[in-house]
Amino acid sequence: MVITRALMEGEVDDDGRAKRTGNSLTATTHIITVVIGAGVLALAYAMAQLGWIAGIATMIAFAVISTFTYNLVADCYRFPDPITGKRNYTYMQAVKAYLGGTMYVFCGLVQYTKLAGITVGYTITSATSLVGLSLSVVISGKGQPTSITGTRIGPELSAEDKVWRVFSSLGNIALAANYSTVIFDIMDTLKSDPPENKQMKKANVMGVTAMTILFLLCSGFGYAAFGDHTPGNILTGFYEPFWLVALGNTFVVIHMVGAYQVMAQPFYRIVEMGANMVWPESDFINKEYPTKLGNIRFNFNLFRLIWRTIFVILSTILAMAMPFFNEILSLLGAIGFWPLVVFFPIQMHIRQRQIKKRTLKWCMLQLLSFMCFIVTVTAVVGSVHGISKDLHKYKVFTYRQ
Repeated sequence: MVITRALMEGEVDDDGRAKRTGNSLTATTHIITVVIGAGVLALAYAMAQLGWIAGIATMIAFAVISTFTYNLVADCYRFPDPITGKRNYTYMQAVKAYLGGTMYVFCGLVQYTKLAGITVGYTITSATSLVGLSLSVVISGKGQPTSITGTRIGPELSAEDKVWRVFSSLGNIALAANYSTVIFDIMDTLKSDPPENKQMKKANVMGVTAMTILFLLCSGFGYAAFGDHTPGNILTGFYEPFWLVALGNTFVVIHMVGAYQVMAQPFYRIVEMGANMVWPESDFINKEYPTKLGNIRFNFNLFRLIWRTIFVILSTILAMAMPFFNEILSLLGAIGFWPLVVFFPIQMHIRQRQIKKRTLKWCMLQLLSFMCFIVTVTAVVGSVHGISKDLHKYKVFTYRQ
């Protein structure tokens, strides 16, 4: 009764939650904030491997595909009708609503594996930037020769290694352009009039357009500056002015610390929910201890403290053992691209619109999904090959600039 009265008075939305006030502009801001992360630092390296033509074409292709599939996702925020249906607050809820329990589990495995991996990637990024901060030698930088086909095959680079680097670079671009893990969180901030899906589609176009322009500028200028010697993390290639490089690396570390917390929370939550379901009577897992620290009051839980500490330690050790910046980011990008950005959106769209098998539209959608699957497999293979090669070249727990 109270909710009904509040709904009539415009205080809450149709699901009983506080009135949402977001719009296309705020959603666009959220998108840009999410994609401008660690992945951007590896784009110049990707451009250097692909070359001007293939590099630019690949980034534009990823942008077009992402816009298309994210627009499909926007229609799945509500079930079964994209305007009047029940809200799905998370990506996994939408997958379960449209595709059932098996796909729900598959989506969870992919999503939480990626989130766990991102914590390792962010640790590597922070560590790399902290090492830029420790440089004291100022070196003059000048633009280097570039090529339409990217890094040149020669004494320092075999044709085989060139191919592997190209494969790995696809994963770097895929990671930078991916905001699938938070798209439903963004949509859940939008007001209902006009419909959320229409606002989100507009935000997708504006956000991906701004993202692509920024990516092309960062990768293009980075490649032009370093040529065939473009580093995996573009910030590690600059040494002067020292104060500006140090400031940039400081901002990266600050961003990574916050991003680590945001990305790790869903992973923490799913593990703790699972433990609660398996051991509902355990005081160690479920009991909260009210604690006061000065004027701050909070609840203290032994299981959260111990398991989260262990996870952070293990992810840090893994990052120390494999400090391979662009290879790790490429692998993370490859893992999440096809399932989260292409496969699930297309399958949910087919189910929602009841598109019949073997019709032209169904075949075209499946062809797009298959092509992106090939790209993902290619990027995964290239990333794993790069990591394997680096493991033979580097000593474990030893970082070399």
